[in-house]
Amino acid sequence: MPNPKSLAFEHRSRPFELRVTGEGTLELYLDGIVRKQRAAGPVPQYVWTNVELEWEEHHYIEVRYWADPGKVRVTVNGELLLEQAW
Repeated sequence: MPNPKSLAFEHRSRPFELRVTGEGTLELYLDGIVRKQRAAGPVPQYVWTNVELEWEEHHYIEVRYWADPGKVRVTVNGELLLEQAW
C-alpha cells in the first residue's frame, strides 16, 4: 500500500490539492471539495476537471500521476502548470 500524501497548488488564485490515499486512489480537490478520483490501476493514473474560473472562461485541469517512479504532471488547457517528483 502506498503512503498517503498530498500536494497543494494554485491556478488563478484558486486552491487545488492532489491526494493519494493509503489505498492508492488519486483525488483532485478544488476549494476543499473532491472533483475527481481514480482508483489505483493503470499507469499513469489520470484525473481531470473542467472549471469556470472567470466569467465564461473555462479551464481544463488535467493531472497525470506515476506512482513508480513517483512523478506528477499538471496541465491547464494543455499547457504545463506543474511537473515534479512526488
